[in-house]
Amino acid sequence: MKWAPGECKAGDMIRIPLGQFFHIGIFVSEDEVIQFGMPPIPEYRTDMDKVEVVTTDIDVFSCGKIVEVAQLDFKERRKRFKPQKTVELARSRIGEKGYNIIHNNCEHFAYECVFGEKYCSQVDELRKKYLASMEQKT
Repeated sequence: MKWAPGECKAGDMIRIPLGQFFHIGIFVSEDEVIQFGMPPIPEYRTDMDKVEVVTTDIDVFSCGKIVEVAQLDFKERRKRFKPQKTVELARSRIGEKGYNIIHNNCEHFAYECVFGEKYCSQVDELRKKYLASMEQKT
């Protein structure tokens, strides 16, 4: 999956850069972005057990950053749910808790709403780097 700035449509997976990581959500409209937790910036920090799926507008989601839209390849477009189903799934989870940075984060949430399975490329990349560093030590 590639990412690029672009026009957002209902059901799109969107993200903003925050340091070396990204905060990811589901775009519904300019007035509604559904995300697992608020963007992880100081003014929204809270206890991990209080993080939940919430809805905000695009301005709050973006934190003044450029919003990137997932550019799905042919295989991903065939695999994804229809945009309306993605939006329905995301809305049905508003208020859900159980955030875990490794196993249940904003990317897991968005990916599951779009494709029906949990996945986080950011955790996957960290895992690969860690395993590569362990191999170099042996």
